[in-house]
Amino acid sequence: MAQYSLTILHLFPDLLNLYGDKGNIASLKKRLIWRGLDAKVNLHTNRETPPDFENTDILFLGGGSDKEQALVLDILSNYRDSLLDYVEKGGVLLAFCGGFPMLGTTIETPDGTINGLGILDIHTTLTKKRMIGDVILSSSLCQSPICGFENHPGATWIGDYKPLGTVLTGNGNDGTQTHEGLLYKNVFASYLHGPLFPKNPELCDVILARALKHKYPDFSELSPLDNSLEESANHYIVQNFMPK
Repeated sequence: MAQYSLTILHLFPDLLNLYGDKGNIASLKKRLIWRGLDAKVNLHTNRETPPDFENTDILFLGGGSDKEQALVLDILSNYRDSLLDYVEKGGVLLAFCGGFPMLGTTIETPDGTINGLGILDIHTTLTKKRMIGDVILSSSLCQSPICGFENHPGATWIGDYKPLGTVLTGNGNDGTQTHEGLLYKNVFASYLHGPLFPKNPELCDVILARALKHKYPDFSELSPLDNSLEESANHYIVQNFMPK
């Protein structure tokens, strides 16, 4: 399977790595390498040149402080059309934590409402109560629950988009405790971080398989790995944080 390779582009890791996003990148890369596949990670930190969307198979946009996210929004707005084209053609985009609301039309902040990238028709409003704590989801993508941690002051309203999963415990996108995250084509958006992939290997593999299938139409499936350590972490969270 060595003929298969993926290029991962991590957008502005110098600004958006507040919640261990490098752990997600490491998981994506390692789970390819462990299968004998080629993996390349590019870090885009240059604020003056456009990201190379054309030669990217997985695009990662993480979260940072409000100030840093506003700076990244300002930079990426110059390349919005190219990013939209990447998404509409089926490119895999992972938008976690602050990267999730950044894809929308507007974001309400304590200092006023700012424009998002407008890649998705979603919007984020400011809430009185910060949504913070462990989250567990059920998702059609995975047999095991998806576990993560949320910490966000905004409620993101996703309209008719399909959510990543149904909330078993936690606040979710908007505090209604019904659904969390968003799925659109090959866009995976979520407020969950911590990082997410080390304790959710099934979800990581779903994303890798999507990226490989998009790049290589003849790709069939990933070979199995020993996930016992990762599954133990997942099971521990479920057992300790699910309501009794």
